[in-house]
Formats: sequence, C-alpha cells, structure tokens
Amino acid sequence: MRKLLITALGLFFALGTPVLHASTRTAPKPRASSTARQAAKKAAPAKAKPAARRAAPAKKPVARTTAAKRRAPAYSPWKTPTFADATLGDVAEGDDPVVRRAAIDALGGLNGSVIVVETRTGRVLTMVNQKTALKSGFTPCSTIKIPVALAALSEGVIDRTTKMRIFQNTSLDMTEALAYSDNSYFANLGKKMGFDKVSYYARLFGLGEKAGLNIEGEEAGTLPDAPPKNGGIGMMCSFGEGINLTPLQLASLLSAIANGGTLYYLQYPRSQQEVESFIPRVKRQLDIQQWIPEIKPGMMGAVAFGTARRAGYQPDAPILGKTGTCTDRNTPTHLGWFGSFNEIEKNQLAVVVLLTGGKPVNGPVASGVAGNVYKRLAEVGYLDEERGFSPVALMSTSSCCAQ
Repeated sequence: MRKLLITALGLFFALGTPVLHASTRTAPKPRASSTARQAAKKAAPAKAKPAARRAAPAKKPVARTTAAKRRAPAYSPWKTPTFADATLGDVAEGDDPVVRRAAIDALGGLNGSVIVVETRTGRVLTMVNQKTALKSGFTPCSTIKIPVALAALSEGVIDRTTKMRIFQNTSLDMTEALAYSDNSYFANLGKKMGFDKVSYYARLFGLGEKAGLNIEGEEAGTLPDAPPKNGGIGMMCSFGEGINLTPLQLASLLSAIANGGTLYYLQYPRSQQEVESFIPRVKRQLDIQQWIPEIKPGMMGAVAFGTARRAGYQPDAPILGKTGTCTDRNTPTHLGWFGSFNEIEKNQLAVVVLLTGGKPVNGPVASGVAGNVYKRLAEVGYLDEERGFSPVALMSTSSCCAQ
C-alpha cells in the first residue's frame, strides 16, 4: 500500500496540474477594432453638464479587517493552557537543587509536572509543579499498559514472544506492542483477564492509593468499581478509561520495576534537616522479578524505535519508558505522559513527565522533556556520583488486594 501511494504521488507530480476540460471554459468576448471604437465614441450623444456640483461628503474611513480577524476563533475542547510557569507556588527547600534545575530547564515553558525519584530509596528529588503532581490524578492514557502487561504475564495469559493477531495481516508480540503502544493488543489482554483480575493487579501495583508517606497535600488516584461505560475493560486497559493516575503513583511503580520489585513509600523531604534524616521505607514487595525482563525490551524499544524516540536512546546509559497521549475529559485537557527510568549502576532515577494543554501536547513531547532531564544531569556528572543513604527501615508491609 505504501509503495502504491508513493507511485501514485509520483505520477501526480510528474503529470503536473490537470488542465480544465474544454467544455468548462468560457469563450472570450470578441474585441471591437480601434476604428469601430472611435466611430462609436463620436456617434454617442454628449452628456449634459450639471449647472453646479455639490461637494461630495467625505467618506468615513473604513478599518480594514484581516482574514484572521474576520474568522471566528477555532474551537478547542481543551481548556488548559499549553504554556505556563510550572514553578508557581512550589516549595522546594528540600529539593536537590541540581535535579530541580535540570527538570525546570528541560520543561521550558510547557505547562506540566516533572517528578524525579531515586529508585532504590523512594526519595523524591524534585517535584516541579506540585499542585498538578499532588492532585487526584488524570487519565493515565497508554501508561496503563505497563501494569496491564505485568498482570497478563503474571496470570500466564501471554508471554513476551507470543504473537497476537491485531489486524488481518498484522501480529505483534509484547515487545512491539509496548514500543509502538498498540491499543488493540492491550484491549485484548484486558478482555482475556477480565475486570476483577485487572483491578486486583492495579491495586497491588499502587493504583488507587497514595504513593507517598506523609506528603502534605497528596491525593490518591481512583480506580473504578465496575468496567467503564465508555469502552469497557478494553478501553480501561488500552487508555486507562475510568482510572485517575497521579505522577507520584507512576513514579512509584516505575521505581519498583527498576529496582527489581520493591515498592517504596515515596518520601518528599521539605527541608535540609529532613533530607539529612531521611530513611527509606518499604511499602511492600511485588512478586514481579521474573516478569521485569519480559517488559524491559518493549520499554527500551519505545525509546530506541517506538513512540518515545525523542527521549534519545544511548546504548551506554539506556532510558526505558512508556508514553501516553489522550484527553482527560474531567479537566478537560489534552495529556502527554512519559514514565521512565535509566538503566545505570549509579544514581538510577525514575523520571515522570506529565504535560497538560492543547493540541501540541502528547507523549512523544513528554519523552523529549524526560530525555532532556537525563541529558542535563549526565552533562554535570550527577549520574556518576556515589550517593549514600541510610539502611532500609522496613515499615509494615501492609496487606493488599486479597483475591
């Protein structure tokens, strides 16, 4: 089909603009000769001159209106601005100043939030646009495909190399489906598992509950009690329909995937004293160690050749992640998500970007912001520093999500 399209376009430009059919042309009117025109002018009766001419009243100047002014403003279903100062109202005394500077510079003038977390401790190093990050959440869009993939693997519904037919002549395995963010693939996984199984794993992975420990102002996202009316379980597992996800929840889950399955309470020190007395706290251990290698190729593929190419693939310090693009009808705003972590020995970080606004906002743009965060931190040597932290102090590994 692509070759036929290219051939057709080539023929179109080779032939040039088509000529109108002869029947559609208007015949030109015959012009009179100069002699005939002079004779007609002499034969025409002279017009009587008026006795006196009144001075014509001066015309009022008419303001010219451009085409842009005459046109009605284009309708947009999104009410949130695409560009804004994302730092307004933030309290950043406990933030790592190097990480915060990198996040703000990477975000530029875009309206959104950037969260950076230490994957092996759960410490939030910076939270740009705290108002957005702490509110009750947004539609997760295609980032929901990460927990759906882990759930399907855990339930034995599919394995990474099994091909699933998406269209008549198209089949994808899990790596391709994650990299290209295929909706049909994950909608089918959701239908095979059913609403109850999907909900169980969503809660196990931290959705529907606060990700942080005593983070002032944090609200928990929500999970539906029944399959959403708009598209059912298929839409729930491909776009996150009916779910409200917070950037903190996504950062918490990605940290667990990065560190091998430890779901930490996220902690956000608000002063230097709290930074110095920080102790990691474990929420629970996720039994996903054997499935993490099955989803990593797809998350790496998203950056290498899929929807997150703007993040910038580096073989010596790869970024793994998942994009998400959709409309949050509750706001309403267009969303661009990117949840990620870097695969390095020192200073492994999870970076989550959530952009809000209009048409320019999408997941690929968000991946570019996150990639810029990693790049800026690498340029100043931050990722190569040895960072010590206190021994892990286990809080109660609270029971969750009994089947």
